[in-house]
Amino acid sequence: MHNTVEVFSLFTDFDVSLFKAGKHFKLYEKFGAHHLEKEERKGTYFAVWAPNARSVSVIGDFNGWNPHLHHLYIRWDASGIWEGFIPDVPLGANYKYLIKTATGENLEKGDPFALVWETPPKTASKVGTTWYEWKDQDWMEKRHLHNGLDRPISVYELHLGSWMRDPEHPDHLLSYGQIADKLVPYIKEAGFTHVEFMPIMEHPYYPSWGYQVTGYFAASARYGPPQELMYLIEQLHRNDIGVFLDWVPSHFPGDAHGLYRFDGSHLYEHQDPRQGYHPDWSSYIFNYGRNEVRAFLISNAIFWLDRFHADGLRVDAVASMLYLDYSRNAGEWIPNEYGGRENLEAVSFLKELNEAVYANFADVQTIAEESTAWPGVSRPTFTGGLGFGMKWMMGWMHDTLNYFKQDPVYRKYNHQQITFSTVYAFHENFMLPLSHDEVVHGKHSLIYKMPGDEWQRFANLRALYLYMFTHSGTKLLFMGGEFGQTAEWDYNQSLDWHLLNFPPHEGLFRFVKDLNNLYKTQPALYEKSFSPEGFEWVELGDHENSVLVYYRKGRSEKDDLVVILNLTPVVRYYYRIGLPHKGTYEVLLNSDDKVYFGSGINCEPIKAEPYHWMNKAYSAKFTLPPLSGLVLKRTR
Repeated sequence: MHNTVEVFSLFTDFDVSLFKAGKHFKLYEKFGAHHLEKEERKGTYFAVWAPNARSVSVIGDFNGWNPHLHHLYIRWDASGIWEGFIPDVPLGANYKYLIKTATGENLEKGDPFALVWETPPKTASKVGTTWYEWKDQDWMEKRHLHNGLDRPISVYELHLGSWMRDPEHPDHLLSYGQIADKLVPYIKEAGFTHVEFMPIMEHPYYPSWGYQVTGYFAASARYGPPQELMYLIEQLHRNDIGVFLDWVPSHFPGDAHGLYRFDGSHLYEHQDPRQGYHPDWSSYIFNYGRNEVRAFLISNAIFWLDRFHADGLRVDAVASMLYLDYSRNAGEWIPNEYGGRENLEAVSFLKELNEAVYANFADVQTIAEESTAWPGVSRPTFTGGLGFGMKWMMGWMHDTLNYFKQDPVYRKYNHQQITFSTVYAFHENFMLPLSHDEVVHGKHSLIYKMPGDEWQRFANLRALYLYMFTHSGTKLLFMGGEFGQTAEWDYNQSLDWHLLNFPPHEGLFRFVKDLNNLYKTQPALYEKSFSPEGFEWVELGDHENSVLVYYRKGRSEKDDLVVILNLTPVVRYYYRIGLPHKGTYEVLLNSDDKVYFGSGINCEPIKAEPYHWMNKAYSAKFTLPPLSGLVLKRTR
């Protein structure tokens, strides 16, 4: 081992100028640890940004963690980049940066651009690689057909460590590869079009669910090497299943080996805690006004789309980024230059993020978790929007769950809760989420939010799902919801898969499969999902009976669907429904069918009469099963 660092750089002057301007979006090709060959000698090139450091050395298992042996060189161009080539440092070597600060502190920091980290609770970075021979070319070439806003997008959200575990060893996490063998056939059977992984970037604190990231460029070593995650994504792609990743540019933890006070200064975060400290999560807020930080974050977004073939990013906690007073009392925040509460630097960053993502990957989606009425979140930046592809419809989620929690006898007094969402449904490209946040911290599982006895709980949940899947917008359902997980979600244990042995749960799973299939095969449910032309209320005023009727429309009249919801446990006989056209209407899906654990009240095909009703020229009388939803289509 030669205890010397050789002068070497992967940066051109143009790279450095782009980095300083905040416009270099592939920094992972330059920063970090790169195992390579220099003058026929193998070793590793290291590069790190630490502009306020007095010195930076690489310490690791290859030099006995000795801070005096491998000092990096500071570049001459005032970029703050320290770099150098160390011969004979192999792939897999553990390392950190020993940063001597301007005040003389010695900080041991992990590499912000490390591709691999040690398995937590260990905290060293590893010399790694993301080389992989991908076999998902077919998917990548045609994924625009799966990810378009006029296509069905039904997302299964899951947490890798608690979706499934080995029953023999419930304390052990399955690897990415083991999960692939179980997850791919399951998603294919259940019929979801996409999965969304809660954050799989490296994080030291497991109970954070992955939302406190330290290793932004590394797949968590808890589940195996990055190539195994690539295999998991590849297998999903080869079965026509897209992959969205949760991404967290809103805050980061204060762990000693992480980004906080990286070179002894507030490098990545704001110095003033009124701008730089997040009270909700005891974490730190990125300084979006700093060019190099913007380039770091946008490069990270591009990295997961580039190296891991992700099909989209669900961006966490966007509301906390947009407002300077988010979760703060008066006097605890600093207004913007105009005296307002909008975080103008974050707004600018989000616009640039979306422009960069779509410029590089036109066939992916960015999805904002944003809970306020900020205008234009999913509108193009050239019209003043933030540029996201979609936005979570949090208002729909809250109103819908509050409505369904009520005993049906009281629903007539709260009818507007279930109809109000369509007032603003087309202001954004909305995704309807029933996410992990709704089934933790004493909120109960979805099935136990429903009122009534066992039969009524399952009937209510099936009706809710039918309403969700026939409402305008794309869909997201958290794991366990598809079969009626009874316990709240616990990040530290598997879902209760044995429940599928019981008829109510097996029936619910069968219903979700059929619902996904209906959604994917009926153009009226997705072709105009973000346009008011795709939705029409027929009956929204029958609060006394808690009955709703609406049409979903595709590009062709022949694809139109009629949706009827009866949200009380009373059978409605001879209920007349206005119909759009003459002809015979058949039930495509009945949530009350016996195969779903329903009561089995079925509707036969019925012919429309030339009888004016509900402002329609045709109508027919139907029997509406209790606590149910029906989807009808004209067949002839």
